[in-house]
Amino acid sequence: MGPSERSVLVTGCSSGIGRAAALRLAGKGFLVFAAVRRESDAEKLRGLGIPGLVPLCPLDLTNPGQFPAIMDAVDRELAGRGQKGLYALVNNAGGGSVAPIELLDQDRFLAELKARIAGPVALIQAVLPRLRAAGGRILWIMTPAIIPTPYVASIHACDFAVNNLARTLDIELKPWGIPSVMIRCGGIRTEAVAKSDAEFEADMRAWPAEKRALYEPALRRWSESMAAFNAKRTSPEKVAALVEKALTAAKPKHRYSIGHMARAAAFLEALPQSWADRILKARF
Repeated sequence: MGPSERSVLVTGCSSGIGRAAALRLAGKGFLVFAAVRRESDAEKLRGLGIPGLVPLCPLDLTNPGQFPAIMDAVDRELAGRGQKGLYALVNNAGGGSVAPIELLDQDRFLAELKARIAGPVALIQAVLPRLRAAGGRILWIMTPAIIPTPYVASIHACDFAVNNLARTLDIELKPWGIPSVMIRCGGIRTEAVAKSDAEFEADMRAWPAEKRALYEPALRRWSESMAAFNAKRTSPEKVAALVEKALTAAKPKHRYSIGHMARAAAFLEALPQSWADRILKARF
């Protein structure tokens, strides 16, 4: 199939990697269902006037009750264009917060687990019959999460689970030739970075003073090191180009790596677990 015969559902398209991927794929001739939670973000996408870019709203992965209406909208659009099935699902939506595990906000952590693990599973269950019809594939935008990284467990714990889900699906869906592909991102320059920094400062002020005192020196050092890391982040447009490559390859790899420090993370992952833990403990 050429791009004009391929339809792709991308989650989390309001900004960052999701938006960059949706715009690139639509520009290459794909039919792109760009899912967002807020109508204001859907209007911004419609306002671009890009043929083949179809905003879907609302799609909040913490609310599976929205999925039937979304699937109905996808089916109507596909039928109107004479396309059979959905060629790909790109799981991208998600966020996370900076905090030691002892001080994680439980409500936000539970919301993240729903958005990054339970929600995508429910969405895959809804989408799979359409992927089978098109001989499609599943892509996961994630961090290199196999190694423990202090203070961002709400992000990396979810991606650790996603690693298992993606690899398990790659086995379970082999009879239908539906690959499950991981795009493992190191440092990527998105709006979420500045948002996370602002939330981190606000969260620290809200923590009980006695608990904050236990972690603040280490967190300040971590924050300073992250400022240097942030300056070297990779643009989301480069991730979007890799998404296109994974979607158009006749035989895509099971995993791709991109972004600042992604290769270093892959190296640590390849080491014996005790060695990687020792290296990370020494660093922090």
